[in-house]
Amino acid sequence: MTRRTWLAAERTWLAWWRTGIATGGIALAVGRLLPGVVSGARWPYRVLGLGYGLLSIALLVIGAHRQRRASEALRRGQFEELTTPLVSWLTAAGIALAVGTLLTVLAAF
Repeated sequence: MTRRTWLAAERTWLAWWRTGIATGGIALAVGRLLPGVVSGARWPYRVLGLGYGLLSIALLVIGAHRQRRASEALRRGQFEELTTPLVSWLTAAGIALAVGTLLTVLAAF
């Protein structure tokens, strides 16, 4: 394996890390900041914030697990593929949270 391949794997892990941290920021914004700006019930924002927080944790844990598996595969001269079900679940969770946030914000105005 070349150093370039190892560095690419590290950049992928850092992308998981950045995405997890950004999602945590969204959890804070939706769950704590947004309820103070809009009128109406606050509980939907808190539920959505919790959902984003759980997604953030999942991204950080999955990213760390994936990094470990990818490093092991690289040592063996192989490639560790990201599974389709995992991609589908993360995509569905992101879409559900985004649509829920959009609908909740639109309902407040």
